[in-house]
Parts: sequence; structure tokens; C-alpha cells
Amino acid sequence: MKNFTYVALDSNGKERTGMIRADSETAAVTQIKQRGLFPTTVTEGRGAKVAKKQKRIPANKAIGKKKNVANIEIKIPGLGARVKPKQLMVITRQLSTLINAGLPLLRSLQVLEKQEKNFALKKALSESGEVIQTGSTFAEALSQHPKIFSKLFINMVKAGEIGGVLDVVLARLAEFMEKAEKIKTKVKGAMVYPIVVLVMAFGILTFLMIKIVPKFREVFTDMVAGKTLPVITQLVFNTSEFIIHRFHVMIISLVTIVVIIKIIGKTSKGQLVMDILKLRLPLFGTLVRKTAVARFTRTLGTLMTPGVPVLQALTIVSETADNAVISKAVLTIHDSIKEGENMAPPLEATGVFQPIVVSMVEVGEETGELPEMLVRIADGYDEEVDAAVAGLTATIEPIMIVVLALIVGTIVIALFIPLISIIGSLS
Repeated sequence: MKNFTYVALDSNGKERTGMIRADSETAAVTQIKQRGLFPTTVTEGRGAKVAKKQKRIPANKAIGKKKNVANIEIKIPGLGARVKPKQLMVITRQLSTLINAGLPLLRSLQVLEKQEKNFALKKALSESGEVIQTGSTFAEALSQHPKIFSKLFINMVKAGEIGGVLDVVLARLAEFMEKAEKIKTKVKGAMVYPIVVLVMAFGILTFLMIKIVPKFREVFTDMVAGKTLPVITQLVFNTSEFIIHRFHVMIISLVTIVVIIKIIGKTSKGQLVMDILKLRLPLFGTLVRKTAVARFTRTLGTLMTPGVPVLQALTIVSETADNAVISKAVLTIHDSIKEGENMAPPLEATGVFQPIVVSMVEVGEETGELPEMLVRIADGYDEEVDAAVAGLTATIEPIMIVVLALIVGTIVIALFIPLISIIGSLS
């Protein structure tokens, strides 16, 4: 009997380490699985420290490796490209179609591997097939590629394998990713217009202040020597002077502010404060809230439909939520349900979700159709997000035009008031 140290994931996705005695590494992997864990690293030796120091590799890859052999990883530029959501969505839908057509899972992965052009995804499909050949499940194989397959994806696949409906679950996953990407694209699209207008306005104002206003300043200095210029004119001239001589200070200050915001956003408290501000932003706050609720309900409904336990589903949702406020609210709901409560009361107590969401969840719990009800809520909010994006674009357009007109108009008036005064004195 030999000692093996291991690193594994439990049913909640948390990392576990320990030591086990077995005749071989294969037997050790089997014992670990019998404990309800998914091994990510199995190393012969004593103490958990050994496992942590070793590079994490699939258990089947470790079999037959000799000790004291250098494990060198060569990275080729361009081959380590990340997998885009759209690429993963396409491969998921294709895998669902192949399995539904009666093709075995291993054969389906081999077919997809041959046609895949993304190196990272191709490698993941190849290694997943090798792990499955050793007797592991598809979910266990996917868990060895956390940068490509999220916890949501892995747990959905696990539920599909247990229920014998892997093709259906994969189809739902593809649909989920498609709708999530669609909402994300629409929200980004809503932000493009105001950003473009702001950039153009900044460019126009900078040109006026650096090139046009100084020339008028020279003319007025010569023609109204000794006279006091109007306040608005003097203000524009001073602003122009500041921009010309302190432009580098403005750029450095802007970059510094952005960097500080990024640093603060990486802390838990900073992220929470920033997400609270996002929800309270005028015009954009409503859109952010509806998008967050739609993502929460769709993710939770998608997980619960194939049979993922509600507590495990809530844990995954809290970790995959894009908004810290929603994530905190989900954890509160998780703790309340763990104590025996229904979902609707803690959902209402968070104050994040609208009454209609709470009411529909309550009805779903009473009728035993909570997953389906959550998906319906998400569909409804998707439509509201579409309407909010259209309304936001229609509202921002006139506001941006008016603001730009006011700024440019102020500059023009500031330059023409003394000009008119000069013309009047000459006449």
C-alpha cells in the first residue's frame, strides 16, 4: 500500500486536500471519487504540502510519470488564446446535436476536436476525451479546465449525466449562453453612442480651446487694450490658457483617477460600493438592475431545471454574478434556505428584487415549478432590458446634443460679445 496526497473539488466546488492509502494511483483516484470528490491532482508521497507544490495535472496524466523528471511547459505565442463565449456556445450546441443523434460522447468529442480551430478549446476537448477513457465522468473531465468551463457549465453537465439527459442540458446551456451574450451585447451597444458623442465633443472642444480661442485672445488684447473683458469671455480665455499649458496634467490626472478606480474595484468593499453606485445611476441604474436580475433568475433557473440542488445552485449563482450587491443578496437567500425557509421571504428582505419577482418566485414554490418560473422571469426581464436599451438611447441622444450645443454656444457667445462691442465702438 502506498500513500497518495490529493487535491479535489467537493460537490459545492470547494477545494479539498488530504492523503489516502492505495495500491496504485488508479485505485487512489477511484477511492477519492467514492467519497464524492472530483480529484484534480493525485501525487504519490506524504503530506498535503507535496500536492500543493506539484503542478496540477489530470490524474490520468500523472499515471506512469517518473519521479525527478522536469515538467516543462512550452508556450507558443498565439496558441494560448482564450475561448470566447460565442465559440463555447457553438461547440456546446454542436455537442448536444451529436449526442442527440445517437453518437457516443467520446466519439462526439473526437469529431468536434478535429474541426475546432481554437487551440485552447481543441486541447480541452482532447484532454477531456482522454480523461473519460480512464473511467471519469464528463463533468470531472471538464472540471480540469476551469478557465474554459465555468462552475455553472460543469454542474449543469454533472446534473445532465446523472439524469441521463446530457443532450437536453447541453442544449439549455447553449441557449443560456446565447441569451446572456445577447443581453451583454445590447447593453454594450447602448453605451457605444454616448461614449462616441463624448469623445467627439472632447475633440471639438479641445480643438476650439487650443487653436481658435487663442487667436481671438490675441485680437482682443490688441483692440481692447486697457478695457475689461466680459466675465464669460475672460472665463473662456482662462480655461483655454489652462488647457494649453496644463494639458499633460489633465491627462495624468485622468489616468490616475482611472487607475485608482480600478484598484478600488478589485477589493471586496470597493466592488460593493461601485456596484451600489451603478444601481443608483440616473438613466443607467435601471438598466443595470434589470440586467442583473435577468442574469440571476436565468442562471438559477437553468441550474435547477436539470436537478442541481437549490443550495448548490445559489452558491454557483453568487460566484458568477457580475454585481456584488446581487451576489451578497444571493448569499443571504442561501443562508435563509439552509435554515429551512422558503426562497420568497428572504428574496423580498434583500430589497434588491422587485415585488413582481418575489411574487412569481412564491407562486413557483407553491406550484412546484420554481425553475420554470425563474426562466419565465428572466425572459420577461430580457424584454424589459430591450425596451430599456431602446429608451436609454432615445433619451441620451437629445441630452448629449443639448449639452454639446450649450458648451459650444457658450464659447461662441463669449467670443462674440467683445467682438460686437468692438464693432459698435468703431461705428
